Amino acid sequence: MTQTPSPVLWRLVDEDDTTSLTLIVDTPDGPHLRRIPPALPLPAHIEHGTAAEEAAHTAAATWGLPDFVFQQATHAVKGSGSREQGDRLLIAGHRGAVVQVKARTIPPKPDALEANWIQKVAAKAMAQAKGSVRQLRMLPADMVNGRGRVLHVDGNDYEWIAVFLLDHPGVPEGITATWQPTGMPSIALTRRDWDFLFNQLRSTTAVLDYLFRAAKEPAVPLGEEPVRYYELAAADAATPPGETDTGLVGEGGVLHSVPQLPQAPAGDDGTRAHLMIRFMLEDIALSPLTGPLTEANRHTMLCDLDRLPVAARTEWGHLLLDMLGDVPDVPDEHTKWRFRRQLGADATRQLIVGAASRFDDGIRTAFTSYVQLRHHEVTSRTGKTQESSTLGILLTPRRDGLRPWDTSTVRVHGDLELPEEDLRIYHALWNRTAEDGSPVTQD
Repeated sequence: MTQTPSPVLWRLVDEDDTTSLTLIVDTPDGPHLRRIPPALPLPAHIEHGTAAEEAAHTAAATWGLPDFVFQQATHAVKGSGSREQGDRLLIAGHRGAVVQVKARTIPPKPDALEANWIQKVAAKAMAQAKGSVRQLRMLPADMVNGRGRVLHVDGNDYEWIAVFLLDHPGVPEGITATWQPTGMPSIALTRRDWDFLFNQLRSTTAVLDYLFRAAKEPAVPLGEEPVRYYELAAADAATPPGETDTGLVGEGGVLHSVPQLPQAPAGDDGTRAHLMIRFMLEDIALSPLTGPLTEANRHTMLCDLDRLPVAARTEWGHLLLDMLGDVPDVPDEHTKWRFRRQLGADATRQLIVGAASRFDDGIRTAFTSYVQLRHHEVTSRTGKTQESSTLGILLTPRRDGLRPWDTSTVRVHGDLELPEEDLRIYHALWNRTAEDGSPVTQD
């Protein structure tokens, strides 16, 4: 076994298995061994090409979220009939990816011939992705997500990237896929690269952000995406925190900076705390819709929560578990509240997670007033009212043994036009101070 040095990592090359990939990453905590496993096995008894698409879908739905993976929708009728949208799509927030999976279904030929075949299918994949985005912009479609739910997608509402995803038993070393410009960001990955990104980040939003970022960089050989990831992650780790006005969230605001790309895989601390965010996402995804709420509303809330930085999720998980264990410790006639909130770097997205000792209509009303007040306070300070939103998530312990807690959500956007009398009541309720002068609602 030999070692190839890199400015930020070592790559172990197994001379008996050139398809293996093991990296030794130099982190602030010392060297970290990262073995990049093969892609997920293909489903049995399915035609190879379809099986590769299914495996890519499974990776994104399992390590990401099924609600962000879409396929098979019928466009509105035009002319003599309708047109099927057969691509796999990732959609989260204002970004979307058109994923074209191409599989080598026959035994590979000599490297030179394989290289020619890869360039041919790469060009075809990117042309198909470009056509799919053009079609979605001309004719919005009802897309079906991984839970079988329908989202109406207007291609003009999203920033798109084209992804060529190659399933191949042995990509010739050093092959970089090329194609004609598509007019949008484009990137080529192997299926192992794809699985690595989702397993490393465990967030569809984070994967989409990475794809757009990597697409701006010079292309790397197929199969080398993990190497580029760790080079970018090392750059993130070395970048000092940016400047921000912590006063936007009022007294006691603290700047908390984490790298966009964590060097350690999500949840690598040996605990299950990072799964708290996934549990909350699943609660929102599986809750019945009430009143005027639609699947589009649900999708928006899931996107807002999934924007929580991957590198911050374990710390949030520990805190939320502590909050849930702490709030029941009060007399029956009292209610204990604890909150954690975050304002994103652009000061337009606020996330609030609270825990209360019980849940009823009064608690729901009180939490709604808290979310509305904090949204109003931040937008009054930033002046970015129209583009700002706040997602509030309330966790309340259950005592019936059916599940550990209930999850409730409130989301507000833009100018709430709150009457002055309501603001006065909300301020009196939530901005009180303790005898030592500290805010009573701060964690």
